[in-house]
Amino acid sequence: MKAPNDWYLKMIGWRERNIKEKNFVLVLALLVGFFTALAAFALKSAIDLIHELLKKGIDINGANILYLIYPSVGILIASLFVRYVVKDDISHGVTKILYAISQRKNRIKPHNIWSSLAASSITIGFGGSVGAEAPMVLTGSAIGSNLGSFFKVNQKTMQLLLGCGAAGALAGIFKAPIAGVFFTLEVLMLDMTMASLIPLTICSVTATSVAYFLMGDAPFFNFAITEPFSITRIPAIILLGLVCGFVSLYFTRGMNWIEDIFRKLNMPYKKLILGGIILSLLIFLFPSLYGEGYDTINLLLGGNGKEVMDGSIFYTGASREEFLILYLVLVLLFKIFASAATNGAGGTGGIFAPSLFMGCLTGFLLGHVLNLLGFNVPEANFALAGMAGVMAGVMHSPLTAIFLIAELTGGYSLFMNLMITATISYLTIIMFEPHSLYAMRLAKRGELLTHHKDKAVLTLLKMESVIETDLKTVSPDMMLGELVKVVSQSRRNIFPVVDKNGKLLGIVLLDEIRNIMFRSELYQRFRVRKLMISPPAKVNIEMPMEKVMDLFESTNAWNLPVIDENEKYLGFVSKSKIFNSYRNVLVHFSDE
Repeated sequence: MKAPNDWYLKMIGWRERNIKEKNFVLVLALLVGFFTALAAFALKSAIDLIHELLKKGIDINGANILYLIYPSVGILIASLFVRYVVKDDISHGVTKILYAISQRKNRIKPHNIWSSLAASSITIGFGGSVGAEAPMVLTGSAIGSNLGSFFKVNQKTMQLLLGCGAAGALAGIFKAPIAGVFFTLEVLMLDMTMASLIPLTICSVTATSVAYFLMGDAPFFNFAITEPFSITRIPAIILLGLVCGFVSLYFTRGMNWIEDIFRKLNMPYKKLILGGIILSLLIFLFPSLYGEGYDTINLLLGGNGKEVMDGSIFYTGASREEFLILYLVLVLLFKIFASAATNGAGGTGGIFAPSLFMGCLTGFLLGHVLNLLGFNVPEANFALAGMAGVMAGVMHSPLTAIFLIAELTGGYSLFMNLMITATISYLTIIMFEPHSLYAMRLAKRGELLTHHKDKAVLTLLKMESVIETDLKTVSPDMMLGELVKVVSQSRRNIFPVVDKNGKLLGIVLLDEIRNIMFRSELYQRFRVRKLMISPPAKVNIEMPMEKVMDLFESTNAWNLPVIDENEKYLGFVSKSKIFNSYRNVLVHFSDE
């Protein structure tokens, strides 16, 4: 009797014999694009459906007590869903993708195909102040990863399909094929070669085409260019780029700070209570913080800034002009609190929408202030460029931001505005933060793979693969005569000194005792504790390899002891062993 999966194995075998991997990846890229577009449509439809159902009991354009209830209910449902149904952490989706790529695992769990969609649609549909794009990107990468796993492709192709999923997800949800490709190259840091660029493009274009068919061909945001780019406004645009850079810095550090506060709360109900109170109160005071904030962006891009205050306590009829700047500044400041509270309390969402929202507010605010000071600048154009500026700064992805905003709005004739703002913003923030909000968590742990080949190879090296444990240990109370016997039985020139608990106390170097080790009259005179010296430095087992190499360079040592967090001796690591391992990994890395 044939095994149940006999047809599957035959299909895999037939594919391997008849279709080359480099050709088959193009087919897979097309499939990934198709499925990610369907997933993006399902996510947007689910969010819209929940919004419509809730509108029956809530006035989005007016202060309503239900603002205090819905967001917390959504977070509670999403949190329970993740904890008891998914039973896995699905937050920080893009960071998870970066980790999978950095560790050369390239595998995303199958449940991420649907779990992020469900949790984020509930979170955002009920008013969570986050975006659906990062969960969608995780979903797309999960589709690519699991499709590759199903067809038994190699790790190199698996990584490419994972990137294709991310590109297709962004292209499908925003109808932005170019931005999807650049996002994968800039944010996920895949190398740009023809072997990777063509599948990424095929996936992105396929996802966009399906999205056009399902959602129509209208731009994501309503924007009409009333004033073209003018060279006389370049100084003002440069100023906007600088402001966006500092807003990005506030966004990045503020989000990290608030998330750390929630991370320190060890009980889920405490996170839910704190996050629910913060989010609900902020939305009640500032209705613009409800949901993704795309309605507010459309108002600002349309030049209808005053309408943003509708339904808030700042609404004062004809005199609302007086409060517009104050209202927008407060919304800008409190947006990160609303977004961090949403995720910190147990909701699921990303920072795409918050960065676009804050960028739009930043650009409109600066344009409005300049006009009040007597300058003539188009506020809507500044709002558009501000979106590119803050996104470029937060994600460290200027090209993605430039093309995404152009594709979202059809504002291609304002490319100069977008390019100047995004570039200046990016150059501003990298002076303070070398990594994006997505990457900094991995960078701190030394687990981030980058385009820098040396750093990338060192990231792939693990301490377990280079640690040497064949050195003979000695006791601090051991006499010189006993030490000489240990030396005679060893092939190494270094002898770690450890106490009875295994804690490293020092080292004995053969060169340091050579002049006395053949004098038998001294064998009972000296103890090891008198002969040992301190090592130049100690390497913690959890230390990233890049920092280990820095330690070797600063101490000029060739061998360093390895300890754990309790200073228990584990072994030695040598510079020569690292170089040999580095060479082997580099060959494999370069072949890919």
